[in-house]
Parts: sequence; structure tokens; C-alpha cells
Amino acid sequence: MALKVKLVKSFAGASSDMLDTIRGLGLKKFGEERILKDTPAIRGMWFKVKHLVTLENVSGEAPTPKRRKPAKVALRERAIAYQVKQHQA
Repeated sequence: MALKVKLVKSFAGASSDMLDTIRGLGLKKFGEERILKDTPAIRGMWFKVKHLVTLENVSGEAPTPKRRKPAKVALRERAIAYQVKQHQA
């Protein structure tokens, strides 16, 4: 089972705890939706900011998040690619 969480109200004036919770749910912009796994942690986060977000049950499984490279590794790879490109030119 999965949950669809949507930010429906502005978080202007919200406390820093609420902002952290909204970010923890993966929401950044007004009107943004995320499909998350139905866990007690997600339900607790929703309960904390339920006046700002809507929650809807969705059939199926939540998509697994893509793994990102650490910023340092990605930056190093881009620098190496740039150096190789400069030597070829």
C-alpha cells in the first residue's frame, strides 16, 4: 500500500520543525505530490503537518527512490570529464 501526499497550503510562517517535516516528506513546492510507502513514520509526519497537506491511499507500491552519487564524487567526475575534453580539443 502507498500514500499520495500533496502540499495544499503554503508553509509560510510555519515553524522550523514543520518545515523539516515537509522536507522529510519530500515536498518542496506548493501543489507538489509524492507517493510514499505507508509506514508509521510517514503517518506521524503527516499528522504533524496535516493542516498543510492532504493524504490519499493509493493502490500498488511506492516507487523506490533512485540512488544519488555523493556531491563530491559527482563533482570529481565532471571535473575529470572536463579535463579530458580540454585535452582532446
